Formats: sequence, structure tokens, C-alpha cells
Amino acid sequence: MAAAGRVRSEDQFLCSICLDVFTDPVTIPCGHNFCKSCITEHWDNNEIYQCPMCKKAFDPRPELNANTFISEMVAQFRLEAQHEPNISSSDQQAAKPGEVPCDVCTEPKLKALKSCLVCLTSYCQTHLEPHLTCSALRRHKLIHPVENLENRMCRKHDKPLELFCKTDHTCICHHCTYSDHKSHDVTPLKEEHEEQKAELKKTDTEIKQMIQERRLRIQEIQRSVELSKNAADRKTAEGVEVFTALMESVQRSLDQFKEEIQEKHRTTEKQAEDFIKELEQEICELEKRSTEVKQLLGSEDHLHFVQRFTCVKAAPSMKTWTEVSVCPPSYEGTVVRAVSELEDKLTEDMKKVVKAELKRVQQYEVDLTLDPDTAHPELILSDDGKQVHDGGVKKNLPDKPQRFTGCHCILAKQSFSSGRFYFEVQVKGKTKWDLGVARESSNRTGVITECPQNGYWTIWLRNGNEYKALAGPAVLLSVKSGPQKVGVFVDYEEGLVSFYDVGSSVLIYSFTGCCFNDKLLPYFSPCTNAAGTNSAPLIITPVDTE
Repeated sequence: MAAAGRVRSEDQFLCSICLDVFTDPVTIPCGHNFCKSCITEHWDNNEIYQCPMCKKAFDPRPELNANTFISEMVAQFRLEAQHEPNISSSDQQAAKPGEVPCDVCTEPKLKALKSCLVCLTSYCQTHLEPHLTCSALRRHKLIHPVENLENRMCRKHDKPLELFCKTDHTCICHHCTYSDHKSHDVTPLKEEHEEQKAELKKTDTEIKQMIQERRLRIQEIQRSVELSKNAADRKTAEGVEVFTALMESVQRSLDQFKEEIQEKHRTTEKQAEDFIKELEQEICELEKRSTEVKQLLGSEDHLHFVQRFTCVKAAPSMKTWTEVSVCPPSYEGTVVRAVSELEDKLTEDMKKVVKAELKRVQQYEVDLTLDPDTAHPELILSDDGKQVHDGGVKKNLPDKPQRFTGCHCILAKQSFSSGRFYFEVQVKGKTKWDLGVARESSNRTGVITECPQNGYWTIWLRNGNEYKALAGPAVLLSVKSGPQKVGVFVDYEEGLVSFYDVGSSVLIYSFTGCCFNDKLLPYFSPCTNAAGTNSAPLIITPVDTE
């Protein structure tokens, strides 16, 4: 119990700066106590006069007043320590694996309570006593026990490593400054410790910020996954509804087709049954007459024969069957007609689906304005920046890197690097045009080959009725009636560019799996006016959701 009392008393009289028993204890205004030399040195090395314990700042620098009470208590503690009997090894704890052992103890080595940075030795409670009682040892620097204290000595000069060489980024002793590190940028370890500690705090703040950013990113990703799942569930439900309706249409068409075939067969079968029944009745009548003829031929009664001859000879009124036949119905056109009707029905259903889809994408409408700085010199823009056509005369315009020089093209001012957007363009009265989106970094000089590899996702019209998707190679499109207005929808993250015939609610073509990796700009080409046959402008129109 005496040992426990000693440990508690010693902790009460330790300076929080040097971790040693107080020497000339003083009290600062906040009430904390320190060695006079420790707090003086601390304030000398700092611009702010701050308490090392509670961090309270003082201005001006406070005067240091001796704490006589603590001085008397420390003196009493040291006096008791000198007369207190040594604690036996059996009362102390042996060092466990992972704990620092006392360097002085023989086996068993006891657990060290402190390590001395001057002696480079770790001490158990018993062997620490001289550092608490001997005036010469009380000024040694005691710290919590650490291993490998020899690593704190210079291997070349066998002196404590007390300096840091900024030039070579290594710890050195004072003697090193006269040899290997002469003229180097050297600073005390304490100062370097404070500097590196400040940097480490900054690093810690940066790490915490990075952790927070990544946690937020995780939340965003999880939110995106959740939104994706909701959208997937919604789209799946919509798709199931659409495909269920389509399958029901197909099933109804199949049932109607089978019923039509069966009805034709039943009609043929009924006609055959009626003919057979009528023929069988006539056979019965003829067989009856044949019997009468045979009986009359066998009669020897001349009178009876002559009297019956006229009656038997007269032929009954019967149908002439040589022109009567049962022709199997033709089923050849039935399948084609049924499939054609089904195609028409599915086309109509598809129009309804596309129309609903078009309504959904139209909600992403953006307000576009044509960029005159990108326009080919022969193009003419309206004052509101919504219309463009070929004027046939090359204007003298400033030579800008963003301007198209070889093709009659122009871009919108607005660019997009995420999300979805939609716009509509009137193409009425034109025989040639190009529409789509272009990568901001795509080439605009000379003749341009429009394809995704070159940063263009476009479709075009040529010769008044030839539509192609410039997918590299080009894809010939089946467009039944020329669209008067074309809608363009882009989903940046999905990598999707879709073109719609707005008037008939038909999907013209979709580029899928696109990789944009840059800003996208809406792309327009009214093409040349072709001697007036293609003089109509391309017009960016507002979306009509009615």
C-alpha cells in the first residue's frame, strides 16, 4: 500500500512539461503549475503566452510567482523518498510481452516506469529512485518508457541525437555539425518536432477531409444506385406492361388467324357434308328405281309390263353433278395477311410507346442559341439566334479556331458535360440537312467526316428522301414519311443519342453505348441552298407538349 501511495504522490508533483518532479514550482494565472525554468523556456520559444495545459492565452506575459505550498510539498516528498525503504521485486510487476523492461534489473526484469533520455536507460520503480532523490539526476529528461534507447545515440560520436539536419533530413548530434554536416541547415529537434507536428496536423486535417469527401462520395454513389434501382424498377414495370400488351396483341392475332383457318375449313367441311348428304339421298332413290327396273324386266305379264314401263322409264328430277365439286380453300395469303395486320397493330402500339417515351424526354428541353463564332462564313443567322440557312456568299469574318471552315455547320452556344438534354429542330421544306451533337474538341477545319470516332453523333438527309445515321459506317434508315420536325435527346451518363420524328412520334435512330469524355454541343448543318431547292432554314423551335 505504501508503494501505491508513493506512485500517486509522485504523479501529483510532476511538471507537465519536463515530466519530472517540480523544481522551483510557479503558478500562472490560470492556476496550473510548472517548473520555473520549463515555463520560462516554453514562453521564450513561442510568440503566444499560452498555458501548455488548458491553452489559455495571456497578454501581456504574466509574471511568475513561486508556489511555496507546492515547494514545501515537493521537499517533503523528496525527504520521504530518501527514507522510504526500497520496494522488493516481488511487489512490482514483471514486464509482459510488448512492455518495456527495466534495463538495470536482472532476471526477472520488471516493468519500466520511465525512460531517461540522458542516461538512455529505462527504469523500474526501484531503480528510478535516484532520479527522484538525487539532485544531479533530477534534471534528467524522463519520459514514458520506450524501447531501443540506443537508437537515440549518434553511432559515430556516441552522443545524444539532439539536432535535425534539414539538408540531409536526418537526426544528428552536436559533434556532427563540425564534421559531416558542417554548414548544413541544422535546427534543434524540439523546433523540428514542432514544425513537423504542425505539418502532421495539417496532413491529419487533409486526411480527415479526404475521408469525409470519400464518405460523401460513397453516399452519392449509394444514392445513385438507389435512384438507378428505382428507375430500373419503374422502367421494368413500364416495359412489362408494354410487352405484356404486345404479347396479348400477338396472341389475339394468332387466335384470330387460327380461327380464320378453322372457319374456312369448317365451311368447306359443311359444304362437303351437304353435298354428300344430297348425293346419298339421290343414290337411295336411284337404287329404289333400279330395283323397280329389275322387277319389271323379270315380269312375263305383258299387260303389267306395258302399263308400268312409262312410269318406271321416266327419270326423276335430279342434279347434274358433273359441274359440282368441293374446292379446298386457299390458305396461302392468310398467314401473310395476318402477319401484315399484326405488323400494323404492333406499329400502332409502338407509336403509342414511342409517343409516351417522347413525352418523357421532352421534359429535358433546353433553350438553345446558335453560336455565330462557330458558323461557316456562308451561313446566315437570325437575330434571335434560332434560325440558320445558307446565304451562298462567303462573308469576311474573323478567323477563329472554333469556326467551321470547310462544311456549312454551326454549333449552339450551350454545352453539356452531364445529365440529359433535349431540343427540337424544324426541317420542313429542306432536301438536305445534318443534325446531332458534337464533342467540343472535335475538328472543325476543312472537310469533316461525321462519325462517333471523330466526335460527331449525327443523322442526315440527302436527295430529299435518303436518311442515314452517320455511325461509321453509315446506316441507311427506313423513314416512311419525311419528318417536319426532328427531336434530339441526349443522356450523357447513359451514352445515348436518340432522334425522333416529332410529328409522327417515331424513333428514327439511336446511338447507344457512346463514350463522350468531353463537353457536348448541339450540332446543325442546313447544307448548301442547292440553287434555291434547299434554301429553307433550320429552326430551333420550342417544345409543344400539347
